[in-house]
Amino acid sequence: MKPQDLEDLKQLIEFLKQYQVAEFDLDRGDLKIRLKFSQPESSQAGLGELARLLATAPGNVAQAAAAAQPGPAQPPAVVDPDAGLHLVKSPIVGTYYGSPSPGSAAFVSAGDHVEKGQVICIIEAMKLMNEIESDAAGEIVKCFVSNGQPIEFGQPLFSVRLG
Repeated sequence: MKPQDLEDLKQLIEFLKQYQVAEFDLDRGDLKIRLKFSQPESSQAGLGELARLLATAPGNVAQAAAAAQPGPAQPPAVVDPDAGLHLVKSPIVGTYYGSPSPGSAAFVSAGDHVEKGQVICIIEAMKLMNEIESDAAGEIVKCFVSNGQPIEFGQPLFSVRLG
């Protein structure tokens, strides 16, 4: 590689890290580049814990405020059943496929238990089939996309009940 190519590659890597792109493939003639970044586990666990705390905080604050104020009783806060779920988001732009080939069984469906690192779908981007792995262990609650649907970077694919 030429020095300019190395500098361009360094800039590309920094760009991908800045926007937290998990995987990147480039295929131009005899030049093939595949970059795969691992995401720090501590930040993912921290975000999941933060989501759980935020989901429970408004109800507790509302109950404490109601107890402190005299007057008619306030109705109990409605608890969102989806609160505290982990969202698996698309790391790339492309087309979503829920199974390895047409007519095959889906990688996962609602109610299935997944492990961290388990392949849960494929996203086709620029004629490349990218296996997307679960970034958390737990039970699949919902799939937000359908087969053949175009998806965007960061778009939620699945909700997972951690555990």
